[in-house]
Amino acid sequence: MRKILLILILFFAAYNLQLTAFAQEEVGNMKKVVMIIAPDSFRDEELAQPKEVLERNGIQVKVASTSLKEAKGMLGAKVKPDILVSDISVKDFDAIIFVGGIGASQYWDDPLAHQLAEDAFNLNRVVAAICIAPVTLAKAGILKGKRATVWSQEAGQLKAAGANYTGEAVEKDGNIITASGPAAAREFGEEISKALLSR
Repeated sequence: MRKILLILILFFAAYNLQLTAFAQEEVGNMKKVVMIIAPDSFRDEELAQPKEVLERNGIQVKVASTSLKEAKGMLGAKVKPDILVSDISVKDFDAIIFVGGIGASQYWDDPLAHQLAEDAFNLNRVVAAICIAPVTLAKAGILKGKRATVWSQEAGQLKAAGANYTGEAVEKDGNIITASGPAAAREFGEEISKALLSR
């Protein structure tokens, strides 16, 4: 009886070790993205909906901002960022996502935001932006000759930077994904998920 009990204990110990190793491997293989928001007046749905879609697809999401204080959305959402934009290491993420809302204009002429977009693009990470945030990508110089979309009032800024503005709800060109605004937020999330899971 003791022998049988010992064999069972050893079997379950080995089985648990195998499960733990498998879980660790799965976590190691998990895709990771960072969503960059303004500390004030980001667009609520453009953070919440793509984040929900990505997490549902097993993708880990971190939220970054220029402050770790609670960020406020245009419609009242309150979010505590996980990391500072200045602490983002592009190599740690499979995608960099710029969230829109009127506050997103703070990144249009931000050299650090431009560097992150450029580094992510050059490392073949997914670079995504929604609403007015594609202007940041345009000013970073990575939309030249690329099909892209943006909140329609900012189409001129994309064209001025050499982008091929399409006016579509969601546009994908290579590793760049852009979307036009809140109504496209869920589709934007789906397109990013698809791009990441196909890699």
